[in-house]
Amino acid sequence: VQLQASGGGLVQAGGSLRLSCAASGRTFGSYALGWFRQAPGKEREFVSVISWSGGTTNYADFVKGRFTISRDNAKNTLYLQMNSLKPEDTAVYYCARGLYYSISSTNFDSWGQGTLVTVSS
Repeated sequence: VQLQASGGGLVQAGGSLRLSCAASGRTFGSYALGWFRQAPGKEREFVSVISWSGGTTNYADFVKGRFTISRDNAKNTLYLQMNSLKPEDTAVYYCARGLYYSISSTNFDSWGQGTLVTVSS
C-alpha cells in the first residue's frame, strides 16, 4: 500500500488542522493505521492509532482530548483532527500502516511521506 499525507500547514496556537492520509490498494480496510510525528532534532514519536474497523483508538498522553483519529474505509482515507494546537505540536506528521494494532513504530511497515505542521505562538 502507498500512503500520501496532506493537510499540514502554518497555524497559530489554539488553532486547528485536519490531516488526511490517502491510501492506495484494496486492503486498506484490513489494517490498523497510525499517526506519528517527528519534531526537529527529536525522535519520531507515536501520536495515535486506530483499528481496522475504526472501533478502537489510542492516543499519546500529550494529544488526548485535543486530537481525534478517524478513518473512512470506503474512501481509503485516514484522518487526524487536531484542535487546540500548541507550538510543541510542531513536527512532520506521518501516517503509517500497522502490521497489527500497536503504538510502536516498529510494528508499522508502510509510511507516507509526511506533512509539516507548524504552530506559531
